[in-house]
Amino acid sequence: MKTVHTIEALRKEIHQQRSKGKRIGFAPTMGNLHEGHITLIKEGLKQSDVMVSSVFVNPTQFGEGEDFSDYPRTLPQDQEKLSAAGCHLLFAPAVDEMYPGDQDTWAKVVVTEVTSRHCGASRPGHFDGVSTVVTKLFNIVQPDVALFGKKDFQQLAVIRRMTTALCFDIEIIGVDTVREDNGLAMSSRNGFLSADEKHRAATLYQCLCQAKKDIQNGNTDFESIRTRANHTLQQAGFEPDYFTICRADDLERAGPNDDKLVILAAARMGKARLIDNIDFSRG
Repeated sequence: MKTVHTIEALRKEIHQQRSKGKRIGFAPTMGNLHEGHITLIKEGLKQSDVMVSSVFVNPTQFGEGEDFSDYPRTLPQDQEKLSAAGCHLLFAPAVDEMYPGDQDTWAKVVVTEVTSRHCGASRPGHFDGVSTVVTKLFNIVQPDVALFGKKDFQQLAVIRRMTTALCFDIEIIGVDTVREDNGLAMSSRNGFLSADEKHRAATLYQCLCQAKKDIQNGNTDFESIRTRANHTLQQAGFEPDYFTICRADDLERAGPNDDKLVILAAARMGKARLIDNIDFSRG
């Protein structure tokens, strides 16, 4: 695997591969990689000839008081994991490389509607930062296929809408969430949890599974399902943010006649704000 740090160097490498007729796959990350990220690389290798990844802790998607300065930077370890997984090319730019001008006033990409709820309501401006940096990365890499984890289900929905709206000729693939043995979704933020917190944090996925079971068994009282889940999370030591039963296509609140659903959840455990989801059909 080759690591480059500038846009010019990355474009040169990709141009060489494209001139050979190679199909380019891309998996953007913020580093501190775990098995969930590596699954993106492995799936990408099935979909492309040359697999590109990026490691960039994007400042514009962190809000005031969030963990940008504390977010783990582990580039040497990330390089080892990506290389072992078969990644061909890693882009690891500095902030000034990705944001050559004033990142707050020069330009940004805003995706409407689907960003206004859930994490968008709890973290104002977060998805503007996500859509802006992903647009930049798409413009730089120009991949044929890009892969994102389903753990960030709302982020995936935002990127799908942005890709369509901005006419990117890129296939977006959502990859299933990779979980710890206790069901906890793998996340870089799990490193902020103590051993006891990590054990109790599995309750988040358990609540999602129970809610799915209740719905598939015919319970259409979504408000009571949500209330019970939040109570269970509080008993486990969580501070719930939201637990919402939505339509999977547009993330609006689901009604009793909707079939394709996703349950989105976010809650804080100690220093970590954890998100998770489960998508399914009622039929």
